[in-house]
Amino acid sequence: MPADAQSVSLDHQIDQWRSYLRRRQAIHPVDIAELEDHLREQVTALTETGLSSDEAFLVAVKRMGDLDTLSREFAREHADRLWNQLVLPQDAGPAQARSRTDARVAFGLAIGAALAIQLPRLFGFSMDNHERFYLHNAVLLLLPFLVGYFAWKRQLPGRTVGGLMATALVSAVAMNSMPFVAQGATELLAILHLPIALWLLVGIAYAGGRWHEVAGRMDFVRFSGELFIYFVLIALGGGLFSAILINSFLAIGLKAESIVQTLVLPSGAAGALLVASWLVEAKQSVIENMAPVLTRLFTPLFTVLVLVFLGTLLWSGRGALIDRDVLLQFNLILLLVLALLLYTLSARDPQARPGLFDHVQLVLVASTLAADLFALWAIGGRITEFGLSPNRVAVLGMNLVLLVNLMGSAVQQLRFVRGRVAFARLEAWQTGYLPVYSAWAAAVVLVLPPLFRYG
Repeated sequence: MPADAQSVSLDHQIDQWRSYLRRRQAIHPVDIAELEDHLREQVTALTETGLSSDEAFLVAVKRMGDLDTLSREFAREHADRLWNQLVLPQDAGPAQARSRTDARVAFGLAIGAALAIQLPRLFGFSMDNHERFYLHNAVLLLLPFLVGYFAWKRQLPGRTVGGLMATALVSAVAMNSMPFVAQGATELLAILHLPIALWLLVGIAYAGGRWHEVAGRMDFVRFSGELFIYFVLIALGGGLFSAILINSFLAIGLKAESIVQTLVLPSGAAGALLVASWLVEAKQSVIENMAPVLTRLFTPLFTVLVLVFLGTLLWSGRGALIDRDVLLQFNLILLLVLALLLYTLSARDPQARPGLFDHVQLVLVASTLAADLFALWAIGGRITEFGLSPNRVAVLGMNLVLLVNLMGSAVQQLRFVRGRVAFARLEAWQTGYLPVYSAWAAAVVLVLPPLFRYG
């Protein structure tokens, strides 16, 4: 690397380190100027021994940790990012071999998932005549392949893999043994909430022993957002492929709609889930450039959407009398905003200072909190007027879970933009709350049906 480029890179890295110390000064007062002099002396000495500026900075920050608590925290929180900046040519060959093996395993599991979704047909469970069976078990048929992929990739111990699979097995038994009333409210709620409850198992496998660390859970949040993006892109391509397939056979007088609906689309979607997971792992550098763009585009848009929606409801004077359809749309917006908040945190540079975008984020959190309170008011009105039902209890519980999260998010976001806490506190709050969503979803699946006699 040219000397000028090395200097720019080193100055940028030191600026990130300096910004981190400034944000944490209220917790651990330090003389930043003196520490910076020591850091630069360390880097200079290391570069004279033949190290590049990136390598020297990494080693110097590690050494500074012996002298300063904040430098030690900086090194611990960002060691992975710093290490990934180093390019080691001698590892290129093994890395390429690992990449090819990873691709083979992922595509092999994708084929397995595509076949598994069709496996019940061998026992007489066709998609046309046994729709309820597939709605109950589609997620359970795919889960072993996705969890298995990350269990292999992260080399999880057998005890962990056994625990994850045992939980999936218990879920399968519960879903298929409960005497649901056909097309009843509790059955539909269980089908919708089962993927949310079981997604936690994927997170534990993905984190690979780091689930109890904030960084591990935040990596999983980032993966979930990126997986959604890739899956949608693959689905768009799959939809185009299916349309071409149907029209091509139609041109020669054959109808292929039933084949596409029962074979191509279900198996394609199952395989696409594994392929998209592999793409997220293999192409992280590409998506890292995409994620900040997406969050900066949609965060202001959703902020305006929530504010306009709230203002329109207040202006119309409908209040707690809004009907069920409007309330469902309201809660859909809340869930989308929550997903955007999580993905925005995962895409943000943790070393960057609070800026205008963080203030926009605060407005989004505050307006969403107000929207959630409004939704709770409307739900309370409907329960008072019509009484309890499975849907109303599920929506009430979801909004209460969202309320606690949004209140904590608003407090942490306000303290962050005012320079009172580090960005790590926002990450810790959001990622630590993930199991609460899974627990509530599990309660909807396992507790709500018997309470309402499976109707």
